[in-house]
Amino acid sequence: MSAEDIQADVIIVGSGVAGALVAERLAGQGVSVAILEAGGAVDRSEAVRRYLKTPIKTLESPYGMGADAEHPLSHDGDHWYRQAGPDKFKSTYLKLVGGTTWHWLGTCLRFLPNDFRLQTLYGRGVDWPVDYATLEPFYLEAERELGVAGDSEEDLGSPRSGGFPMPQVPTTYQDQVFAKALAGSPYQVAATPQARNSIAHAGRPPCCGSASCIPICPVGAKYDAAEHVARAQRHGATLHEWTTATFVEVDAANRISGIAWHRPDGSAGRATGRAYVIAAHAIETPRLLLHSRSQQNPAGLANRSGQVGRNLMDHPIQLSWALAAEPVWPYRGPISTSGIENLRDGAQRRERASLRIQISNDGWNWPTGGAETLARHLAEEGLRGTALRAAVADNASRQVQLAALTEQLPSADNRVVLDAADRDRYGVPLPRIHYDIGDYSRGGLAAARAAHDAVFARLNATAVQHGADFDGAGHIIGTCRMGADGVASVVDADLRCHDHANLYLAGSAVFPTSGTANPTLTIAALSLRLAEQVRGDLQQRLAA
Repeated sequence: MSAEDIQADVIIVGSGVAGALVAERLAGQGVSVAILEAGGAVDRSEAVRRYLKTPIKTLESPYGMGADAEHPLSHDGDHWYRQAGPDKFKSTYLKLVGGTTWHWLGTCLRFLPNDFRLQTLYGRGVDWPVDYATLEPFYLEAERELGVAGDSEEDLGSPRSGGFPMPQVPTTYQDQVFAKALAGSPYQVAATPQARNSIAHAGRPPCCGSASCIPICPVGAKYDAAEHVARAQRHGATLHEWTTATFVEVDAANRISGIAWHRPDGSAGRATGRAYVIAAHAIETPRLLLHSRSQQNPAGLANRSGQVGRNLMDHPIQLSWALAAEPVWPYRGPISTSGIENLRDGAQRRERASLRIQISNDGWNWPTGGAETLARHLAEEGLRGTALRAAVADNASRQVQLAALTEQLPSADNRVVLDAADRDRYGVPLPRIHYDIGDYSRGGLAAARAAHDAVFARLNATAVQHGADFDGAGHIIGTCRMGADGVASVVDADLRCHDHANLYLAGSAVFPTSGTANPTLTIAALSLRLAEQVRGDLQQRLAA
């Protein structure tokens, strides 16, 4: 053992919401925990300054990136990813303390009960090995841990055993215009539960409406997982920044015996424990497992089923935008505070994807650049002076945008493999992605366009436009799914690898199907349940 080696009862790879929650819960119960994080901590003030100074603003612009912890870029689909088509995979992630929760929107929807029984009810995909009733108490606990603001009187189709910890974030004037226009229609507007303070909570201020939730909340009103990392550290957990896990080792009994890691300064070592949790998102987790192949595990770790890296999913998005007949005053408040949630389930799931519609408060910012590019476009049309100023004010005040998140089915052909040529600075092959959204999702995108047209018609909107191609939701799902046996899945219902008794996987990689809910709250619920399982296993089966 070298001086650089790391030891703890539990080694966790990744400090995003999954790893952070598991670490905090275990450390708070007296378990020694070490967290390996490929990136570094974020200085919020510096990140906000960087974002404001950047002329072209992207998801990654507040955080910077170097060769020490590379990750995909939202504006360059071929950076980091090696794309094999036929569609490009468009969703990305960060490598930071707190992970991708730094630039998430904060939406905290639960899965619907029927989302766990897609095969049984609709003959599509697979069923989960756990049901909604099993996860419901953990959903409630996750909402409390993340600090979710919502309407406790509205369950949005997912029955609740308790209320939200905070009242809902106030709806915008635009939300109220949509709700009034859609009253009595098939499209029901509801406030969106979100991990954003509506009042002072957990030592953080309430939302001040900066409208920059993506890519950074300037005041910390929106939850990020660095909060639970800090709590874990206060309980005694150790955080090892700029420490990239590169290889997972096994012993003769095929139990995990250690994880090799490297740092930018050239140092290297091993992390050893009694239990290991890989919570490195749904691209990096299979990448690490596949790279950790040996004579004992020639297809990589946890891959007796051949399912590691397969069933990659997202929520392909249909963007549509228009001009409302009257001003709705966008560009105020969080990026979204309401949505249309009653399209997420139904018999249509036998034929095409279900969907949810996000009502966006940021005008045309996503599809066109919004207010920042409007003046230039109008000037190019010949407007000048007072006429230009009046046109900008009129147009910007009436911009409306809808984003429909569609369900995607698992497919074994949608997968992450290791690239044959390109490697990172530590010699680990880059992820090569084979991806096709499939006809099921394409049917959902077509249904979304029709729904958007109907909604815009109720607003008497003009200048209706639909994105010609799908967008990524930032929801990277599947690749190490859970299931009842090791023949068709990677982990069991307790997120323990079928092939390795002391290895657990956390995060959206384990989802068997995608549903339509943004995945973070379900990640959090599963992670809190996993923490209980790991602690119990340490006390019993894994006891030395």
